[in-house]
Amino acid sequence: MKFLANSLYHIYNQGNNQETIFLTRENYLRFLQKFRVLVSPHCNVLAYCLMPNHFHFLVEAIEKSADVVQLGTVISNKLSNGFRLLLSEYAFEFNQINNRSGSLFRQKTKAKDLSEFTDIDYPLTCFNYTHQNPFEAGLVLLAQDWEFSSLRDYLELRKGTICNQALAFNLLGISKEYIIESNLNFMKNEENDKKIF
Repeated sequence: MKFLANSLYHIYNQGNNQETIFLTRENYLRFLQKFRVLVSPHCNVLAYCLMPNHFHFLVEAIEKSADVVQLGTVISNKLSNGFRLLLSEYAFEFNQINNRSGSLFRQKTKAKDLSEFTDIDYPLTCFNYTHQNPFEAGLVLLAQDWEFSSLRDYLELRKGTICNQALAFNLLGISKEYIIESNLNFMKNEENDKKIF
């Protein structure tokens, strides 16, 4: 994965063969603890959502993101290497705890550079998509009820510190009021869509 400073990226991966990667609440929390140590120092996090078999992060790359890391004969960067370490360390622990072996995640973590999309609102679309994912998947009745998403922080339902909310508001041109209103509007639109079908 290549990263340019001041660019926004949608980073995601899923369980190998769509396998479940988070079996317990402790699994989700452990992944986030490792993310905080191994990945977040190399980027600004705007949003995230962990799902039972995949994850999403919306991040802004910083100068440090692209710093070179030599891994044997392979040259990488700090942000890519952070995700590599996160997934390998988490998978190692997960396999030990669950008496399993083999790869837990798909081989390549995807990183979409949002500046490549011509739709000027694509970063905002990605921000909202990330937060609405648990609702869309039928895991919760309200998106804000999903514990492992940054939406709860933006709605001030807890005081999470992984995301740089001030930066998100600035880069996406939104406010807390927008997040509350768009979340309510999304729910209303979904109810209307269900009535049509």
